Order: sequence, then C-alpha cells, then structure tokens
Amino acid sequence: MTKKGVNRRNFLKSSAAAGAALSLTAASASRVLGANDRIGIGFVGVGGRCQAHLDIVNNLVKQNKGVAAVACCDVWDGLETKYTSGGRERTYLQGLYPSAKKVGLNPDDKQHVVKDYRRLLDLKDVDVVVCATPDHWHAKVSIDAAAAGKHVYCEKPMTKTIDEAHAVVDAMQKYNRVMTVGVQSMAEPRWRHAHEMIQKGGIGHVCQAQTSYYRNSTMGQWRYYRLWKEMTPKTVDWDMFLGHDFNIFPNVALGPKMPFDRAVFAQWRCYWPFGGGMFTDLFVHQTTHMISAMGVKYPARVVGGGGLYLEYDGRDVPDVSAIVADYEEGCQLLVMATMINDYAIDEVIRGKNATVKFGVRDNKMGYEVLPQNASGGPGRPKVGNEGGGGELLAACPNKDTTPELWDNFLECVRSGNRATLSTPELGAAAFTTVAMGVQSYREGTALFWDKEARKTHPANSTWASKWEARSKQHGKSNQIAGWTGGDAGSSLTPEDYQKLGGAWVNGKDPAEGVAG
Repeated sequence: MTKKGVNRRNFLKSSAAAGAALSLTAASASRVLGANDRIGIGFVGVGGRCQAHLDIVNNLVKQNKGVAAVACCDVWDGLETKYTSGGRERTYLQGLYPSAKKVGLNPDDKQHVVKDYRRLLDLKDVDVVVCATPDHWHAKVSIDAAAAGKHVYCEKPMTKTIDEAHAVVDAMQKYNRVMTVGVQSMAEPRWRHAHEMIQKGGIGHVCQAQTSYYRNSTMGQWRYYRLWKEMTPKTVDWDMFLGHDFNIFPNVALGPKMPFDRAVFAQWRCYWPFGGGMFTDLFVHQTTHMISAMGVKYPARVVGGGGLYLEYDGRDVPDVSAIVADYEEGCQLLVMATMINDYAIDEVIRGKNATVKFGVRDNKMGYEVLPQNASGGPGRPKVGNEGGGGELLAACPNKDTTPELWDNFLECVRSGNRATLSTPELGAAAFTTVAMGVQSYREGTALFWDKEARKTHPANSTWASKWEARSKQHGKSNQIAGWTGGDAGSSLTPEDYQKLGGAWVNGKDPAEGVAG
C-alpha cells in the first residue's frame, strides 16, 4: 500500500490473506470451487436493489469470469413497463419474471424461476445465494442457504433483529460458509488504510467519531418505490412475503398476518414489522465502515433519539434520528440523519493528536489527517473545519464500489476464505449498534450490551461512575483492538501547580513542601 493510493487487486488479496484463520477446510466444504469452476448464482428477492446485482453478474458473465445466473426467486410475478416521471421516460423492470429474463433465464422454467426460496436452495447448480429480500427475511434465507451448503451475499442490514444477527453468525461458522454483507463502501480502501494508521497511534487515543446520512424527498422517504395496480393478491404471494408461517426461533414468526396492502409490500421500509427505518437501512452503511476504521466492534452503551416530525403519511419510522454509541475502548460514535434536509456533517474520527476526515476531492474518495494544536488554556470552539486541504490518502475513484465488493466475495468463495471485506461478524456488530438505537428510541431508555449473553438490558449509573473512578485513581486510557501506539496521545501533561491539589486531612496541606 502507498499513501497516495491502493491497487484494488492487491488490496483485496491482502485483505483475504489477513483472514486466513477464517478459511474453509476442504473436509468441511460440500463443494470447494477451483479457479476454473463455474459459480452458479441464485437470486432471492429481485426488487430494486437486486437489479444492480443482476447487472453485475451479467457483466461478469460477458467477461467470462466463471459465474452464471442459474435461478431467480421472488414473491411477485413482476412488471416490465415504460412510464414517465419528472418529465423523463423511464423503464420499470422488477419482480420474478422480468428479472429472470434479464439474466437469460426462461420465465417458464418452473425449476429455476420460483416463488418459494426453498426450491431454489434445493438446486445443485446453485453455489451462491444472493439475498435481497425485505429485511425480515434476511436471516431465515441466509441460515437456510448455509445449511444447504450455499455461500451467501446478503444485502444490508444483515438481519431484522439482534438475535437473528447472531444466529446468522453462528450458522456461517457452523456450516463454514463464505458470506458477504452488502455494505458496498467496505470495498473502499480508505477505511482499512485509516484503521492501520490509527492502530499505530497515528492520531493518538481515539475519542470520538461521527457520521451521518442525510436525504430530502418531496414525496417522503421510501415512498418513491412505485405502487402498481399489477401488485395484487393474485400476483403476489402475500403470505410468503409476510412470513407469518416461518420462524427461526420457536413461536417467533418472521412477520405478522395482515391484509394485503400495496404500500406495505412495495414500501415496507416505512413499517416496523419489516424494517428499522433509517436506523437499520441507512445507519448500518455508515456504522459498518466507521467501526471498522475506528477499530471497535460492539458498543457498551447506546442511546437512540429522534422522532417522526414531518412525514405524516401513515409510516411508522422516524424522519429524524440519532444514535450515541459508547465503547469500552474509551470512545464514542455519533450517527445522525434526517430525511427532510440533506445538508450533511463531516465524517470524521477524532483522536487526541489529530482528526481523520473522510471526504471526496477531485472525484476521488479518501481521507486526510488534520493535526491538533492542543493549547494549555481555554479557547473558543472552532467553527467549521479550519485547515484541511492536505494530501488525500488511500484515494480511489468516487463511484459505487458494489462491483469491487462482488470481486472480493467471489475470490473468497473460490479460495474458501471466510474473511470477506464485509463479514457477518462485522455485520452483526454494526447491526447490533443500530438496532440498539431503534430499541432505545422506541422504549425510551438507554441500553447496555451484554457481550457474553449477546443481549441488551437497561442502562444504569455504572457507566458514568466507573469512568469517574478511573479518574480518581489516575488510571490509564483503554485503547482500540490491536493498538501498538504506546502512550501516543493518551495522557495529559499537567502543569506543576496541579501538585498543589488534593484533599486536606486533619488540617494538613497535602502539598506541604511543594513550591507554589
């Protein structure tokens, strides 16, 4: 790696090599794919997001990259039509039969073009399952795919609930399957490059990070997913969509039983039974790459805030949201968003000695390091970002990196290496963080994370009191995992007059003999 940039192929290879401990063994894999073997791909849930995956696989087929689309599954027959929006003629192409045609499958092939994902998992020519269903189906499809010997590319968020996230992790480990969670930004080299620098003490003690996801829509967030008259109980397997007859845990259905509703079907992200609103749909993008760069995983304490302040259109989920996540490593992550204003905040990681600022310049994505000038006295708070404009490190083209995430995933499938750029283990940590935000927001309480039980419970005063106790004991800072920076930016330099402090006991000056 160089400071000015990273060769994508070398980056992907080095990332794979770093996770050798997560490699499959030939004995445990039902099929170990060689470099010349064709990887058969089956798609479950071929809605809006999955269209990008269909396009990527089509391009890989054209380039003779050793993959093939062999099966499609969706609960809706689908629709291919022209329509006008914003003064432009557009093409709508989603659902089962149009998507099957898109990747060269015969829509009349009832074996490979199906509405029940279990029939797709029975196919021997399916090596990889792409799960792009609504969130409440992610865990079930992924776990069943792993049990059937398939590798998994699952869209984010990895699951609908925290318990499901860890059930997926356990399944991938149990069945030794390769899995990538579809956070495409993880294919950008800047997060890994920044993490390596931070681990070495490059910005001193990591104290705080912030990230955001801001949008604005006149029609309301996620209401831009179109409703069509062709969506009916005759064309949609509504019971399968709801999932009320399916479960992962005993007596816990995937979804509720309710009357057919086009808005719920096409715009499910607006409703709690099927998704987590901004918290899980958008925050999980930012949280995944930020905790990866920071060098933390599970938070110790989370508070979620926000509300439904403007988008009164029948939705459940808020249009303004924020999460404060605190970590045992002695740092904090702030994640915030609104869907009714798109003016974003800077994406940064703050350390005692410097700040890492992620951004785009000259159509390149990367980061710069802004040194701190810590003066001894008080000063006014800085307004905006004074300074900056330095070298953009780990720069790569400013574009969608989903194809690069696919490259890494397929390379890991062929090599039997579970350490993809976006592992389920990382996905579970990121999802737990944002899902705790949902729970905190909806229940009105701060939450602790019990890492042994993998459960949340209400927070109390012990969080603040233990840090206060460390101060009284003049303790040392906690550091991120893999820290090799020694004491860099991790301590104070007190003035001599601090020696005059201390409690007087029985009238005796504790600083007796100390120069004043």
